[in-house]
Amino acid sequence: MSPVNHSHIQPHYSDVMTSNETQTENILLCYPLLSNSCQKLHRLAVVQVGLYVFLLLMILTTVFGNLLIIISISHFKHLQSPTHLIVQSLAACDCLMGSLVMPYSMVRSVEGCWYLGDVVCKVHSSLDMTFCISSLLHLGLISVDRYWAICDPLRYRIRVTNNTVTVFIIFIWLFSFVYSFSIVFSGIASVGLEMFLLQTYCVGSCVLLFNKEWGLCPILTFFLLGTVMSSLYMKIFHVARKHAKVMSERVTGGLKNPNSARERKAAKTLAIVMGVFLFCWLPYFSFTALYPFFNFLSSAEVFDVLFWFAYFNSSCNPVIYGFFYPCFQKAFKTLLSTCTFGVRNANPLTFE
Repeated sequence: MSPVNHSHIQPHYSDVMTSNETQTENILLCYPLLSNSCQKLHRLAVVQVGLYVFLLLMILTTVFGNLLIIISISHFKHLQSPTHLIVQSLAACDCLMGSLVMPYSMVRSVEGCWYLGDVVCKVHSSLDMTFCISSLLHLGLISVDRYWAICDPLRYRIRVTNNTVTVFIIFIWLFSFVYSFSIVFSGIASVGLEMFLLQTYCVGSCVLLFNKEWGLCPILTFFLLGTVMSSLYMKIFHVARKHAKVMSERVTGGLKNPNSARERKAAKTLAIVMGVFLFCWLPYFSFTALYPFFNFLSSAEVFDVLFWFAYFNSSCNPVIYGFFYPCFQKAFKTLLSTCTFGVRNANPLTFE
């Protein structure tokens, strides 16, 4: 996830406990045998079970939906274009988010406790940030790819090849990984907050705080890339409309050339993917950028809602491809029918 706080700050044991009797009767602790344990969240059992079921369904949708995209592109040669290689890498990013980050965040959100220690907390936060940055950069790469495909189609096939795209994808993953882990493990972004962290620390918390300077960095990057991507897609659809008018006046063998229509449809679908990403992540980025300026005063529930709404983006992409991308619709149906009923189409797939 972005370089901001993903966890709530639990009050220190000394602030919430006045006596051993109060602890026993009214307060549940993450580690009851430790004097500096964090306080667990008080929730009814039915609410807790409901949250686990809902979040688990979101996680399963994220993992298996994006896994379906990865397998589809790997299995069907018709889908192995430069654009779809980027889509496949983006799906891998979402799939890893669902399998390596979201399950642990689920337990933390429902229970109000982190049970895996400080080192695993840092690894978890680093991976969260890695996949967020990687997703944003993948979407930027997709927008550039679509811009070249629509606005400069003659040179697109020469400029953009599978090998070229692979190099950019590797760079995105390496940059995201190195940047995120170095920021989290070095602690450079929390300089100046040492006293605050010391006062609020308790065993069972997983806190990643960023000072005012580093808190503004992600939101500025987010808005900058979002503005660039939006501008590119506006240019893409402007050029696509001009192409559509020209192609509507031309006839090839009595039929319209389907290539431009296919490119426009792909650009529209990928623009929806970008729009959903910006919509899901904007509230979280905005809130966490302003968070340091309000002395880190906020409830745990606010953070839970915001970062799970951001996580929801990883569950949306497979649904978008399934509804708006005919080639993925056919691939999904074929794979699901094969896995479920052992049925294989006698005729090879044709993608439009």
